[in-house]
Amino acid sequence: MGKLSRIGFLLMLVLAMFLAACGSDESNGSASGGDSGGKEKKELRIVTDGAYAPMEYMEGGEVVGFGIDFTKAVVAEAGYEPNIEVIGWDPIFAEIEGKTADMAVSSITINDERKQTYDFSVPYYLSTNKILVPENSDVKSGADLKGKKIAVLNGSTGQEVAEKIVGENSRDILKFADNNLAIQELLAGGADAVIADNTIVEYYTKMNPDQNLKAVEDESFADEFYGVLFPKGSDLKPEIDKAINTVLDNGKYAEIYEKWFGSQPDVETLKAQQ
Repeated sequence: MGKLSRIGFLLMLVLAMFLAACGSDESNGSASGGDSGGKEKKELRIVTDGAYAPMEYMEGGEVVGFGIDFTKAVVAEAGYEPNIEVIGWDPIFAEIEGKTADMAVSSITINDERKQTYDFSVPYYLSTNKILVPENSDVKSGADLKGKKIAVLNGSTGQEVAEKIVGENSRDILKFADNNLAIQELLAGGADAVIADNTIVEYYTKMNPDQNLKAVEDESFADEFYGVLFPKGSDLKPEIDKAINTVLDNGKYAEIYEKWFGSQPDVETLKAQQ
């Protein structure tokens, strides 16, 4: 074989190897978890507390709850893949403000103070605070908590309610990193009551009848609405808002709500808040 023939042969061999490699890459791409066009859905980093049963909590090493099922449905509707990470309550706000997470879903009440720093989705859950006390407690309303030790989740609306009752800087307000710790303080006798969202209080008493606790309602406690938390100016908010409304309208939200609470949600009230 002459010199030019050998060069031509080598060039043909290199070209054949290149084409084979391209074909292999295309085959691998179509076998990935993407859509029929070979494109993978963008993954969103979503942070949560994970200590707020039945909304978001750990079970068997996995985060579950109403809020988690809701998040997965909404994110799927918007065309994304969820990467949900449990990081605790206080770090949620630092991560969102620092834009190291795309969004947070953790039973976060929409209020004017938080709106100064963060963006919220349209409301997706109606809540109010209740008081958790021992069954033999004489507490019948928030006013009865004056002079008593009140355990709360630090930075929560439960803390705000307690501050309105006994004063903002009162030593009678015991602040904890999560509601489970607040409830443990009550059970240990270090607190006389816990103020937390009604869903959490009601769920805890239902699941732990042997602990002899009861939920006390105060009609003066205002209704609250949960929203998805975003960094200020997030481009993701309009897409998630649209997806939330679709899930509210197509019955998926009601299906998830029924699964966790055994009743139908007040979708009209949620929509009216928009």
